[in-house]
Amino acid sequence: MIASGEDERALVAELLGRRPQGPYEVVVRSASGSPMVLRNGPLLDDGTPMPTRYWLVDPGLRVIIGRLEADGGVRRAEADIDPALIADAHARYGAERDAALPADHLGPRPSAGVGGTRRGVKCLHAHYAWLLAGGDDPVGRWVDERLDEYRS
Repeated sequence: MIASGEDERALVAELLGRRPQGPYEVVVRSASGSPMVLRNGPLLDDGTPMPTRYWLVDPGLRVIIGRLEADGGVRRAEADIDPALIADAHARYGAERDAALPADHLGPRPSAGVGGTRRGVKCLHAHYAWLLAGGDDPVGRWVDERLDEYRS
């Protein structure tokens, strides 16, 4: 069942382990309606830039991808994927996020790409979140191809 209003905000806070610090929307849900991926606004409530546009909140996927990361997944992804493809993904991700900034915004702006980095791979969770939300992410696809290896 899909929660709404205050119930959903409480559920998202529980999944994050804290109250969200900026605007977001649930863009991917599980079959039961539970939030899986959030799309964050480009600025937190206090105006601080938020570089991470897509945030994976599904607890099961976070654990599985954490296992992949602990097993050297970040280094393996960087070795397996053409750096030009990764750089292109960062540029597209940043452009999408930056397009959501208010037209009259004059303060600090978010920078970098997926996971807040300009090159290489920093966070497999962030890449996979973007893939689930419909992003064309080569790292997210790489993660998706390996998930079954890390399920317990």
